[in-house]
Amino acid sequence: MQRTISFAKKPVVYHTLFWVIYFSFNWVRWGSYFDDYAYSFRSNLVEFPLHIVIVYFNIYYLMPRLIPKKITWYIVVLFLSTLGITIIRIILTYLFVTTEVYKESGIQDLSLFNFNYVMASFIGEIYVVAIGTAIKMTIDWIQFKNKTAQLQKVNLETELAFLKSQIQPHFFFNTLNNLYSLTLDKSNKAPYTVLKLSELMSYVIYDAKQKSVPLVKEIKHIQNYLDLEMLRYGERLNVDLEISGDIEGKLIPPVLLLPFIENSFKHGTRLIGQDIPILISLHVKDGRLTFITENNKSPGPIADNGLKTYNHGVGLENTKRRLKLIYDTDFKLDLIEGEVKYRTVLNIPLNEN
Repeated sequence: MQRTISFAKKPVVYHTLFWVIYFSFNWVRWGSYFDDYAYSFRSNLVEFPLHIVIVYFNIYYLMPRLIPKKITWYIVVLFLSTLGITIIRIILTYLFVTTEVYKESGIQDLSLFNFNYVMASFIGEIYVVAIGTAIKMTIDWIQFKNKTAQLQKVNLETELAFLKSQIQPHFFFNTLNNLYSLTLDKSNKAPYTVLKLSELMSYVIYDAKQKSVPLVKEIKHIQNYLDLEMLRYGERLNVDLEISGDIEGKLIPPVLLLPFIENSFKHGTRLIGQDIPILISLHVKDGRLTFITENNKSPGPIADNGLKTYNHGVGLENTKRRLKLIYDTDFKLDLIEGEVKYRTVLNIPLNEN
């Protein structure tokens, strides 16, 4: 079956098929009109090579060279070419088919180049050229649309890959600094930190290349991140992680939620010497995920609520761009600034595994 489809897609095959069908249609149509199928067959046998010449001359030579920059020249050359083919057609029909000039008119003793006969034949050639041109333009338009769609897809995938590649570099730098301090102190937390960091990097390097990952794995990634932050801030950090609903078998774009959590830590940990309460909630219902983060506000004014890029990362603007590319309008993101807290509420659809 596949070989048959591949064979049918060859240009010589579908071009031949088109002309065979069109010839058969014309043969039957004019054979029925004159009640003379032999005459119709001979007439079309003379005319069709000329049809083919003018059609291919137009779509493969004139159009690529003269449209759209030289449209006037295109019209002139096409007119003269079609007129020339018409004259040749009239002569060949007279020599090889019938000496009865303009048989369709039913008028006797017309001159070979009678104006009405020439015009009727000319219009017939224009009709064929118009069909060929319409088919060619339709095919070109479809191919252009397909190429445009493929290019857009490639561009989106490239942009998404670029956005994902920028996630978390500042966090890894911070964690490595913490690890360095632990090794200097010969802390027994160093191996645990290495293990968590290894899992985190493995997820970002390998799983983040996928279009989607299990929600369970994304949550595990978040937990690894939180474990490392707990090592960093110690008992000051109080993370309330709430997970509800059926999270099994659900898929989510990788590393999509963590920037919101990073943002909570960025702003919620600026109160020196004070406890750091951070709320993280994931609730799955009716095939959609509601994700919430909440943290204390930083002291003093901070421009754009952290929506500008990090010094070593890209922040929430990156994630908002990803959301737009992935979900278009099928997501809702609310960034709520209260008197003492920041709250982020994201609602997105989940795919089924």
